[in-house]
Amino acid sequence: MTPKNQESSLEERIAGALVGAAVGDALGGPVEGYSPDQILERHAGRVHGIVGPWNGDDWRTARPIAPYHKGDGHVTDDTLMTHALIRVYERVGDHLDAYAIAGHLVPDLMTTPRWIPELEAEALPLHRLFLAEKWLVTRLHYGHVDPREAGVGNIVNCGAAMYMAPVGLVNAANPAAAYAEALDVAGAHQSSYGREAAGVFAAAVAAASTPGATPDSVVAACLSLAKDGTRTAVEKVCEVASRYTDFESVLRPLRAAVSPYDTVGDDYRAPSLGARRPSRLHAIEELPVALGMVLVAGGDFRHAVLGAVNYGRDCDSIATMAGAVAGALGSPVPEEWSKQVAEASRLDLWEPARTLTTVTRQIFEQDMRRRRAHESAFTALGGPRCSD
Repeated sequence: MTPKNQESSLEERIAGALVGAAVGDALGGPVEGYSPDQILERHAGRVHGIVGPWNGDDWRTARPIAPYHKGDGHVTDDTLMTHALIRVYERVGDHLDAYAIAGHLVPDLMTTPRWIPELEAEALPLHRLFLAEKWLVTRLHYGHVDPREAGVGNIVNCGAAMYMAPVGLVNAANPAAAYAEALDVAGAHQSSYGREAAGVFAAAVAAASTPGATPDSVVAACLSLAKDGTRTAVEKVCEVASRYTDFESVLRPLRAAVSPYDTVGDDYRAPSLGARRPSRLHAIEELPVALGMVLVAGGDFRHAVLGAVNYGRDCDSIATMAGAVAGALGSPVPEEWSKQVAEASRLDLWEPARTLTTVTRQIFEQDMRRRRAHESAFTALGGPRCSD
């Protein structure tokens, strides 16, 4: 189950990561919020592909999911936000910061109707977003808060991390740069370990895009950058994951490993009073588990994503992250899944990848010009001469 990433081009890495993230999102959506045992009972076994809504034809009214049609290959807000961030990169044509979120992402969410698969209707993306993402509009558009500080006070969750794959891809093969840019971008949305997870996830995708990368090298890159509880959670979860090679046997051990760092608690739908509050000791659950599943799978896309899906809890975001990393490593996304998700969601999953590839090349050329200008200026100051 070793990905063939040594021969993958930039275009293939970006398409693999973005299409992989969308497919993982769609597979995880219908079982989001449930436990592995509940998933096992509901589906008379583990989920091995695209399934229908948890409540069948009653999805419009059945709580707690209503009115969203989760299942049947529909992507969720993870993918909608990822594609929105790619549109911001296309408009700006350069690296992003928190001000780009205020100036471009927020207007996109508020003013341009788009097809929302889970609503089976055209609507403003804002109307599909969870409260932690609506915070962007509240703070930046209505509150006029400094974008670099707007994330302070929000629910601390995976909301910013879930759409940071494009930042990792723009900084392909440069995890440190991806980490720094994602922290800046996510400052408009999240604080504490929610913001930290955004930086580490972007670094993971950048590391996975490096020629010759492996799941182990991706985790090593994350550990070299991650701070506080996020670093510890990734380390402990991946230590456990390294001892397993199939997702069925690792579902409970991974949950046990991440549990001390997760504030939500064992009952996902009834979090404690301490849930989602800032802390230097805690971490979001989704990122460490996603990395753990990639390790268990040896980088294989299908195995990593199905492990994430059957883990339950916030499994659409876990599978989004696992799918992005496995896809960036070069593991093929099953065509039967990607075509079905694209058709069901009425989305061209490959167009955003083509757009981001073009923008990534433009940004890299600008980076080279800026770097050479700096080298020339530093040499003129008497610094060491750089070789060509």
